[in-house]
Amino acid sequence: MAQKKLKARKRFGQNFLQDEMVIADIVGAIDPAADQHLVEIGPGHGAITQYLLPDCQRIDVIELDRDLVPLLQQKFGHYDQLTIHEADALAFDYRTIVTAGVPLRVIGNLPYNITTPLLFHLLAQSECIADMCFMLQLEVVERICAQPGSKIYGRLSIMMQYQCEAVQLFTVPPEAFVPRPKVDSAIVYLKPLSTWQGGDMPIEALNRVVTQAFSQRRKTISNTLKSIMSLSVLETLNIDFKQRPETISVEQYVAIAEAWLAEQKR
Repeated sequence: MAQKKLKARKRFGQNFLQDEMVIADIVGAIDPAADQHLVEIGPGHGAITQYLLPDCQRIDVIELDRDLVPLLQQKFGHYDQLTIHEADALAFDYRTIVTAGVPLRVIGNLPYNITTPLLFHLLAQSECIADMCFMLQLEVVERICAQPGSKIYGRLSIMMQYQCEAVQLFTVPPEAFVPRPKVDSAIVYLKPLSTWQGGDMPIEALNRVVTQAFSQRRKTISNTLKSIMSLSVLETLNIDFKQRPETISVEQYVAIAEAWLAEQKR
């Protein structure tokens, strides 16, 4: 039976990957092994899935579009190691599919409109995740991997790098997709850290401090933080009042957040 080709849906932010060379590069970056458990978010027509199935003992795919699920079942239903979940990746509990203590390797071509909340949802369950390899909007990947002093270094850079190693692998042009997106994409590799950069602390506290620090990006750190903490605290941390938020390292923000928490408890 001929397989029905479904059109991309704008409301799901779908852009289906079709370039075989790019697909080969992505599979090479993932480098699946027989003893691994992969989870693919948004498999679409299975362009990447088809090359992962022969090499892994278990693959779970999570697809929100109910019209794509029958297509995936028809195409890959004969693989015993595949489980198809018709579910929202933003609400999915990834811990429920872990078996025999094997951590998950999460991959996917993520819709641009849910990228940031999905990344934080996954990192909230990082104890069951070995690593992640995603195709994202190039601009987002560059922000995730940006270093202090860069114009694009900001909240996303800090919150992601606090919790994981982040490496930009390669870019993917619009013509690799159907339909073509209006922006370039890139592959990013993310590996959750066993010990968070700068030390473990409540993620909400760090997020509060970083969000406040970047609320007025062009102002100095003393101006942006003075509404939530005493400036004398910054002096004890050897942080220059005149520094701008984008010049302060992840470790320094962790130290500021720890000091802010201590001040709240007084």
